[in-house]
Amino acid sequence: MTKKDATDRPLRVGLISLGCAKNLVDAEIMLGALLRDGVEITNDAASADAVIVNTCSFIDAAQEESVDAILESAEVRAAQNRGQGLIVSGCLPQRFREELPKLLPEVDAFMGIDQVAQVADIVREAVARRGERAGKHSTFNIQHPTSKDRIGRRLAKLEKQRPGSESEKFEPLRGTAEFGKTKTVLTQIPSSTLHPPSSPLLTVSPRPTFIPDFATPRFRLTPRHFAYVKIAEGCNHPCSFCIIPRMRGSHRSRQQADIVAEAKALLADGVKELNLISQDSTYYGLDLRPNHSRAISSPEKFSAAARSLSAGATTICTLLRELNALPGDFWIRLLYTHPAHWTDELIRTIAGCPKVARYVDIPLQHIHENMLERMRRETSRQYIVDLLKKIRAGVPGIALRTTFIVGFPGETEACFEELLDFIRETKFERLGVFAYSKEDGTRAGAMSGQISDKLKQQRRQRAMAEQHKIARQISESFVGRELKVLVEGKANAKQLQQVDVSSWEHGFVRETETPNSKLQTPNFLVARGEADAPDIDGRIYIRGKAPIGEFTKVRIIGHTDYDLMAEPVR
Repeated sequence: MTKKDATDRPLRVGLISLGCAKNLVDAEIMLGALLRDGVEITNDAASADAVIVNTCSFIDAAQEESVDAILESAEVRAAQNRGQGLIVSGCLPQRFREELPKLLPEVDAFMGIDQVAQVADIVREAVARRGERAGKHSTFNIQHPTSKDRIGRRLAKLEKQRPGSESEKFEPLRGTAEFGKTKTVLTQIPSSTLHPPSSPLLTVSPRPTFIPDFATPRFRLTPRHFAYVKIAEGCNHPCSFCIIPRMRGSHRSRQQADIVAEAKALLADGVKELNLISQDSTYYGLDLRPNHSRAISSPEKFSAAARSLSAGATTICTLLRELNALPGDFWIRLLYTHPAHWTDELIRTIAGCPKVARYVDIPLQHIHENMLERMRRETSRQYIVDLLKKIRAGVPGIALRTTFIVGFPGETEACFEELLDFIRETKFERLGVFAYSKEDGTRAGAMSGQISDKLKQQRRQRAMAEQHKIARQISESFVGRELKVLVEGKANAKQLQQVDVSSWEHGFVRETETPNSKLQTPNFLVARGEADAPDIDGRIYIRGKAPIGEFTKVRIIGHTDYDLMAEPVR
């Protein structure tokens, strides 16, 4: 008997989502599916009949955060609501589908990426299973809590021992005669038929194939004025440091007409910024061609495949052009592009589409030839240098965002110094630096020449110090200019405290020069320009009034190292 039967009210479900924007879209789909099936969503964990933890397992830190969230949810349940179901979704069960039920007996159900649309059935089964487990075992609710350290050690050991999976060798169906003939009708999961009540429910596909479409229910968690649009799922790249292809499956693109239909609905709902996301947005559409092969990751093979496409074939260029032609005043932001898959046509397309933001996210990871080869990035130093020159020449004023990994196995001081020189020479408008995270189960995790955590962090700090100088120069260059910005909302004290106020040149933010003086928050708005993606880039703080959730024009009157100060243009 479910709690809905017992209390004659809808099930109440809470959700915790961790990780990237792509994971956030999965969470939005789960919420949409729950609401469609009559489930009530709550932010009060104590009153929820079930809690879902949507996990990330990209790097060790993300995995640790996910385990923390699971165990904390179990502790809250033990203290406040012992009949509550606990469901774990996302990348962690996708990565450790067989092992997690043994390591986390507190959890009532594990679900994978393919199951997000059938989450309501899984929740109902988990709640029923929780009741049966608790009723049959008198000590069930007072069991000794699982040790987070033990889980971490065990997962690391499992990755080292894991053999290569046969499922990783499968070619995806898209572009073949079998595409479109594998539809699965999702029906309610019969209670206790898949697993005995004493064990957690496990519904995780070994190799994910799901990709959302416009008909997939979705409840957006972003503010009304911007949205993430997932244009593809999975990845075909062989990067030696990355576990994503094994967790998320092979690259699979949505149909262009389906994406455009979603974009139209979002724009009609007031969205002013469409953020296109996938693991590799530049690969979009290439898997839809007939008899396609995944072995086109290198620039040469990718360019040849792109040139051989028939007229009218779907690519990221055709998608951008059709979205740009939609009526209305909005931005299209292209995120997660791979340098190996840029083409001259893409550069021309961005230049010719005024609604495509003059901003591009192009993770390079390194510039030294040996590091690029060990990372299996499929690009050379000269290719990268030439590509960045072509992008900047073809799209004047474009802001380039990139990320680098320091402390990768085998990175010598000479390799690192070459990266520093490249940062100084290229002057990226936006740049992030990550210390390499050793992931067992990846090629890089087994490489010789592993570097100490201390040295990794030292190199990260040195690289960010170089970018700090560049960012300040770039911010200073904006003073006096007028910009079109998208107003996010009113600034609060916490947001302004996160700004490095010691570097403000004109003392606008604080009433006095003393460090602990009161912040003047009521008169500030937070906005973003074309060069600022949600959550990852700088902000523009507006002193004055402007419509929230709308575009407005401002004049830049000051700056910090990474943020700008502005006032409305009257």
